[in-house]
Amino acid sequence: MEAIGPLEEIILMILLQNDECHGVEIAQSYESVMEKTISLPAIHVVLKRMEKKGWVESRFGEPTAQRGGRRKRLYWATPSGYYAIKEVQEAKTKLWASIVQPKFKYGII
Repeated sequence: MEAIGPLEEIILMILLQNDECHGVEIAQSYESVMEKTISLPAIHVVLKRMEKKGWVESRFGEPTAQRGGRRKRLYWATPSGYYAIKEVQEAKTKLWASIVQPKFKYGII
């Protein structure tokens, strides 16, 4: 199982919820779920890294007048991305199932 960073995991889950989306849509979804902001450069770094791993693919959309004739890059999760995150989720589920409420040095939560 290849390691998935926490930000990779969240962005990959966002992509799996959609057919395809661009960086701003990913940022909006992230901010909605995580209740904190994220920069577009941070998202793009993660997307490029996941594209190299084969978990994500992208294409350019059509140019729009709203963007001054520029095109958006659209991203989507690949089957490899789905299976990578599925393995992580299964491993986490097994770990959580074995955890009982721990006793901490300074009290119980």
